[in-house]
Amino acid sequence: MQPELLPNRRLVIGALRRMLGDVNGKWSKCLPYVFMLAAALSRWPKLFPPNFSAFYGLAFCAGAFFPKNVKWWLPLGTLVVTDIALDVFYYRSVSGMQLVNYAAYALIILFGTRFNHRSRFLGLLGGGIMGAVLFYFLTNTAAWLFNPFGNPEYSKDLAGWLIALTKGTGGYPTTLQFFINTLLSGGLFTGLFAGALKLTEAAESVKEKEPEEEPAEAPEGEEAPEEGKA
Repeated sequence: MQPELLPNRRLVIGALRRMLGDVNGKWSKCLPYVFMLAAALSRWPKLFPPNFSAFYGLAFCAGAFFPKNVKWWLPLGTLVVTDIALDVFYYRSVSGMQLVNYAAYALIILFGTRFNHRSRFLGLLGGGIMGAVLFYFLTNTAAWLFNPFGNPEYSKDLAGWLIALTKGTGGYPTTLQFFINTLLSGGLFTGLFAGALKLTEAAESVKEKEPEEEPAEAPEGEEAPEEGKA
């Protein structure tokens, strides 16, 4: 290859790298919205088993990774919108327990703020599972306290609370079955979301740290080509 062609090649490579860096940057900014759309679609009735939801992991990762300007309103707003759509077009009923669910998801987001992109993947995975456990205890304790289903077994003592945590309401799968689905989905979706976000950030970090190539010096005995010469 002729020496005078090297600078042009480096300019092209530099332009391509900048373009790829811009694409990675835009993709990382879009990821929260892509994940939110996926989580919203995952709430379609009977698509997943009961209590198997992407929102446990998403709420946790929102607290850990999402920008401050969307950390709270994006996951909670998506929950409210999808709940309204489900109530209007599918369930046709509104329950006060939805407010308890929102409070539980808000606490998961708050818990997620204790983590960040520098946290280890296993720590993030454990945090997502702990968020799912938190959701399970809060929502079932609220069901025990307020007894929205009129379950006579929900006596206001330790025995009634344990029944709420393990057996639940008759005619539905047991609460423990719901809990297993909660744990599995919390771990699965936290791993998927956190893994994708950390990989994207790692790719961007490599692009930022990659030094730009300096123009090569002309070989000894040859003069560097002057600008403007044909």
